[in-house]
Amino acid sequence: MFLPPDLKIAQAASLKPLDDVAAAMGIGPHLLEGYGEHVAKIKLAAIEELADRPRAKYVVVSAVTPTPLGEGKTTTTVGLGQALCQTGRQATVAIRQPSMGPTFGIKGGAAGGGYSQVVPMDVLNLHLTGDFHAVTAAHNLLSAVLDNHLYQGNATGLDPHAITWRRVLDVNDRALRNVIVGLGSRTDGIPRQTGFDITAASEVMAIFALARSLQEMRERFGRIVVGYTPQGTPVTAEDIGGAGAMTAIMRDALKPNLMQTLENTPVLVHAGPFGNIAHGNSSVVADLIGIHGGDFLVTEAGFGADMGAERFFNIKCRASGLTPDAAVVVATVRALKAHSGRHRIVAGRPLPEALLAENPDEVHIGGANLRKQIQNIRMHGVSPVVAVNAFPGDHASEHAAIAEIAQEMGARVAVCTHFTDGGRGARELADAVAEAADEPSRFRFLYPDSAGLEEKIETIATKVYGADGVDYDRAAARQLATYEANGYGRLPVCIAKTHLSLSSDPSLTGAPTGWRLPVREVRASVGAGFIYPICGDMRTMPGLGASPAAHRVDVDRDGNIVNLS
Repeated sequence: MFLPPDLKIAQAASLKPLDDVAAAMGIGPHLLEGYGEHVAKIKLAAIEELADRPRAKYVVVSAVTPTPLGEGKTTTTVGLGQALCQTGRQATVAIRQPSMGPTFGIKGGAAGGGYSQVVPMDVLNLHLTGDFHAVTAAHNLLSAVLDNHLYQGNATGLDPHAITWRRVLDVNDRALRNVIVGLGSRTDGIPRQTGFDITAASEVMAIFALARSLQEMRERFGRIVVGYTPQGTPVTAEDIGGAGAMTAIMRDALKPNLMQTLENTPVLVHAGPFGNIAHGNSSVVADLIGIHGGDFLVTEAGFGADMGAERFFNIKCRASGLTPDAAVVVATVRALKAHSGRHRIVAGRPLPEALLAENPDEVHIGGANLRKQIQNIRMHGVSPVVAVNAFPGDHASEHAAIAEIAQEMGARVAVCTHFTDGGRGARELADAVAEAADEPSRFRFLYPDSAGLEEKIETIATKVYGADGVDYDRAAARQLATYEANGYGRLPVCIAKTHLSLSSDPSLTGAPTGWRLPVREVRASVGAGFIYPICGDMRTMPGLGASPAAHRVDVDRDGNIVNLS
């Protein structure tokens, strides 16, 4: 079957006026601030104005452990939202804004695909309303205030060798991972080593995604720890006078962005915290609006259920006070075959021919990963639904194998063709999700706030990842002790590890056993409200590949963007 490129499909879309899209959610035009013709921001007053309306069913979309190509989680989120509307249920979709780093790298954008897209996709994947630029500016303003604080006498006694606050940029640029600032004459600053992370990894981004109001965002900015004194006392953004100006920069960014799907389903696009380093979910304020916008609010959590969904449950739901009614686990034939350990998928290269051959036995072998991810949803008391994201080269016997695995685990399952057929290709999934969401809620957190940091890490490692235990480098153990001593022990944990395996080793497929989680470093995002242990070789600033999308994206003579994917 021939399908036009995603961008061509998106450019041919018939879009509704945003006033009409917002009206379907019960949002009047007085709550909208237009950004061009097809994007608007929603004023935060909508949270209070909609609060008395009925609460929608809250559905999170996650997945099996993905391949480097991704398994269509955003596409399924969009397709499910469209299908719910097609079956007479008013739905709102909530997704993250994609970082331009991956957009111009190998992965591409994150607007969905085929006939299940958010449009205009070029606007979504590039600047949108400038929220990412605001995050970058606010973060780097604090960096400038910090270096000026050192230059002007360092009244807080901050140890230059214990500064934890770096700089950020929304591009993949490995050359900036480690830099020296302050070179030149004495008036050019204090020389010291630092580095850049990608904007999606900024604590400002995580705070922006978790704050429930402008005032709460201001308070969280004030709690950001930029470094420590020689005695181990934390120095905050409030201490050095940076938090207020950061809030001023971020004021308008906190308002969620309203867009629509190809079938005119409302979409809230807001925030884009890194899926490895941060919690990988769209904003709390968008959900506080969307939860009263109809019958269903469908949101997406980054990567597999061991990562984005676990953080959705234990970090985002803690911050928002909202509880989920159902969870979707997206599975593909190619991912489960890859988890058989017999195939290697490399981004930018054709799929191995053996992977494309009919082989339901390989699906069953790789199905160990699906079984574990279903368990990971269930241990939080949430009903899972398996969505088989069908590809044109799949075989019916392989879809049947996935269905058998899901049914053995007691999970509902639906084969979906939303990429090629839009909402009508996910109607079976919509009905299954509606049934699951009608079941009595038994949601529970994985660990209590009162548990110690090591206990929280151990719980996630052993119960969610399947590790035998946790090993700490000496530096990581000291950092944990410091955080406990400074009163951060009640915070949840966000384990930074590879998204390509349940383990910390991306080469281990399926549901590996007999391994231990190595924690080499632990960082504190006190303003965001979580501690993140770093496991294995985890980069906070990606690099570009040999043939990045940046080589192909261009503008034609009519000013249209081309080759964006």
